Amino acid sequence: MRGRCADGPAEGVPDKEIPPLSKFRWSTNQGVREKTAAGFRSRITVARLSYALATWLSERKRFVCAITIVAALRRAVFSLWRGGGQWHKRKRMRTLLHFPISPASRTVRLVLGEKRLPFEPVIERAWEQRPELFAINPAGDVPVLIEDNGLIVPSAPVICEYLEEAYADTPLLGRTLAERVEVRRVAAWFDTLFAREVSGRFIDERVMKRLSGRGNPDGGALRDAYASMRPLMRYANELAENRNWLGGGFLSLADFTAAAHLSCMDFIGDIDWARVPALRDWYARMKSRPCFRPLLADRISGITPPEYYTNLDF
Repeated sequence: MRGRCADGPAEGVPDKEIPPLSKFRWSTNQGVREKTAAGFRSRITVARLSYALATWLSERKRFVCAITIVAALRRAVFSLWRGGGQWHKRKRMRTLLHFPISPASRTVRLVLGEKRLPFEPVIERAWEQRPELFAINPAGDVPVLIEDNGLIVPSAPVICEYLEEAYADTPLLGRTLAERVEVRRVAAWFDTLFAREVSGRFIDERVMKRLSGRGNPDGGALRDAYASMRPLMRYANELAENRNWLGGGFLSLADFTAAAHLSCMDFIGDIDWARVPALRDWYARMKSRPCFRPLLADRISGITPPEYYTNLDF
């Protein structure tokens, strides 16, 4: 049986011929607009979206067949995830999916703060493996930056490179080729070797296992992490001792990357700052920057940071 929309097109037409939702005039009902805005801010599930769309369609009586409703729903879901749909007139804000005790997430938060780019932080527990996260980042991890125009940028190194290119008023990679190489080298050292041997092990054993229900910390893994930590911390201390900043003579992405890893370890109290005095002084300068304040306010249920964690002078 072939039904028709009120405006003319028949049921069963291809999706591309269905008029986009943006062409329809929105209801003047204030309650409908408020419910739509509230739904967009929450975690929208397919069920909620179906209900909202069905309500919207029934109020206008434009569609009378389930086939057309389903086709419009598919179009709406795709537009929502890809940033093409507008479900209300409110301008969307830059959003960062992150986890507080994640060095990669903290790096991006620091860079956004240093560049004075406002954003809305949204905590994402990647170990829950939500389909919504995989839909926008097939790697299934955080951080993920969603720009106000709908652009999705996953992974901390990619996000930092993107921010450096898109918002170059506050450069964090240096001016010359040699400066940019050295900044990237130091940042990569922390993100690879230091993360694999030290920070990643401590965070996984002391924090992530507890939060994800994977049991108690592995004593052997922690002993290996402590053994690897000493020479790597000595190298980081040498960088701080011989340079104004870790990446060279200027504040750079290398400093924010290092501060992200060290701040996570400082949160769980696994750094003996007395052994690395130059690095401690550098870290005190980093903690004093305005972009660092939100990190010092982070808290995780069941884990209490040491008293000096928020103390700018240790």
